[in-house]
Amino acid sequence: MAMGNAHRHFLGNLLKNKKIEMINTLVEKIDRSNIDLDVIRAAGKVLREGGLVAFPTETVYGLGGDGLNPESSRKIYEAKGRPSDNPLIIHVADFESIKKIAASIPDTAKKLADAFWPGPMTMILPKSEIVPMETTGGLNTIAIRMPKDDIALELIRCGGGYVAAPSANASGRPSPTKASHVYEDLNERIDMILDGGEVGIGVESTIIDLSEETPVILRPGYITKEMFESVIGHVIYDPGLTSVDASVKPKAPGMKYRHYAPKADLSVVEGDKSRVMLKMKDLIADNLTKGIKTGIICNDEDKISFDNADYVIGIGAQGDEEMAARHLYDALREFDSTDVDVIYSIGFGESGLAVAIMNRLLKAAGQKVITV
Repeated sequence: MAMGNAHRHFLGNLLKNKKIEMINTLVEKIDRSNIDLDVIRAAGKVLREGGLVAFPTETVYGLGGDGLNPESSRKIYEAKGRPSDNPLIIHVADFESIKKIAASIPDTAKKLADAFWPGPMTMILPKSEIVPMETTGGLNTIAIRMPKDDIALELIRCGGGYVAAPSANASGRPSPTKASHVYEDLNERIDMILDGGEVGIGVESTIIDLSEETPVILRPGYITKEMFESVIGHVIYDPGLTSVDASVKPKAPGMKYRHYAPKADLSVVEGDKSRVMLKMKDLIADNLTKGIKTGIICNDEDKISFDNADYVIGIGAQGDEEMAARHLYDALREFDSTDVDVIYSIGFGESGLAVAIMNRLLKAAGQKVITV
């Protein structure tokens, strides 16, 4: 990546100075085909000195800080407006690194790491004494993942090997799948953004708790229950994950909060597809008579059916769950640039990646479901 002399001088100072004071957030565009290691080293220096750097992973953009520095973790919570009991995930660049931060490592962890790391899987293990409670949200367990992204892995290596990183958005907002989303939420709150383009998966990593006798999925994601069971046998879902009953609380502290929410009121319409389509059309027509502007999230091929809605976003062809996952958060953010008052989304299935999509939609909707 070509840089001017003044820019190189600035990066050089980042690498030399002991204290970094930044007023505006620096955005660095990274060419994935030719990663500029000077930029990555400068970002690593920011992390090692207690600063915050947003960076791409294969799932969403993460907001990185030194996972072994309690002050860095406090800065992450402050920048996001994140509840302090919501644990941070520590990102590593190799399996050996987890021996320093986990008090014990079961055989299941090694089997899953061999199968799915680097990749969109986070494991919960008992934490070692070296990990501050500020990073784990006061828990005696630690969340660990090895991302499958060259920019992320280089940054982890340059940043000290243990990068705590939740999603790089303001708490409660849709997670960022582009650097522009990060800038929108966190400009002037963090030191640097590494812009590696749009991410590939679009929903956060699957979290599996290995600290109990039976492995439990605490957050669904790209790695599915079926994929886990093909490697380690019986795995269960946390009952609070997809329940529409708001009184059923998920086990993972972070999943009890409303997330991913657009500014307009969102509801999910579930049931037989033909009835869902009719119900959504009726809702649009009723809103028109009341002067309420309506947004719709649907499959690409069904967009034409909602031509009387004020704003319609297709997030992928029917049955293409990977496309839907990749575009969901971008769609939720796109609605914020419109003047719609309410949003209705189609529902998704109950297996595979659809579980993750439905989980995120329910959280964004505050568990509001219209069943037909």
